[in-house]
Amino acid sequence: MQIRNFAQLREQAKEAGPRTVVIAAAQDHEALLAASDAERRGLANFILVGDQAAIEEVAASYEVDISSMAIFDEPDRQLAAHKAMELVSEEKAHCAMKGKIFTADFLKAALNPAVGLRTAKLLTHVAVFDIPGFDKLILLSDAGVLVAPTLEQKVHIVQNAIDVASRLGVETPRVAVLAAAEMVNPKIPSTMDAASLSKMADRGQIYGGVVDGPLALDNAISVEAARIKGIQGQVAGRADILIAPDLEAGNALAKAIIYFAHSDMAGVVVGARMPLILPSRADTHEAKMMSIVLGVLMSTKRPV
Repeated sequence: MQIRNFAQLREQAKEAGPRTVVIAAAQDHEALLAASDAERRGLANFILVGDQAAIEEVAASYEVDISSMAIFDEPDRQLAAHKAMELVSEEKAHCAMKGKIFTADFLKAALNPAVGLRTAKLLTHVAVFDIPGFDKLILLSDAGVLVAPTLEQKVHIVQNAIDVASRLGVETPRVAVLAAAEMVNPKIPSTMDAASLSKMADRGQIYGGVVDGPLALDNAISVEAARIKGIQGQVAGRADILIAPDLEAGNALAKAIIYFAHSDMAGVVVGARMPLILPSRADTHEAKMMSIVLGVLMSTKRPV
């Protein structure tokens, strides 16, 4: 079944769960509120790694019940991240979540060879949106990890996003590689990359989805815009996944969807052995809870 909204995503995650999530530097009130909410809904159990005194103080200040959550006392945030990744590697937790720690330090811990979470894939961020007026979830990548991806890195970005969409039940995800223009133009490098990615998918170098580009945002998601511009194909106007040309464009688009379209968002980093839950510092606990939901689902195998 294709998951088309966040209500269905919660239902599927609850059926798959509960899973165990470890929060690195857990002395963050929004993260603790999200964890408490997810635990109450039967979605996940939690291990908290961080400054125990600070965690308990924050929990008491916001009246968050953490009595059922195991706590590992580690005041140093980088060491807390390392400990969280160790727990995932040792299969004592199914995925790790960023708490009050810089993204770079959180991901550095995941990439540490000693931890053993690395794979042949790159770590990439996939955002999932439940946008009012759309009858399905829209995915966007990469809006959080790779700053100025090369063509080779974009292959990983596209493949990882297809894998996430497939786990959400999309049988053959339609991928739109975004650029400012629909025509291939050597003066606009993103159009060259988009055309290359499209051809690579045709040749089987990217698999599991249909990839087309370059496409501007309007004709990627609007059938009418694609019709007016005379753009045909399986992806035009019907994209499930949007691939941004770089992190700046992806990040701006993600925030525009959230603040202008009043959309909910869940975000996860994939490419490691297990998913990494990477909410924004500005996310509410509701948004962080949805990222937990996505992480829980991604940590389970899709039923055959």
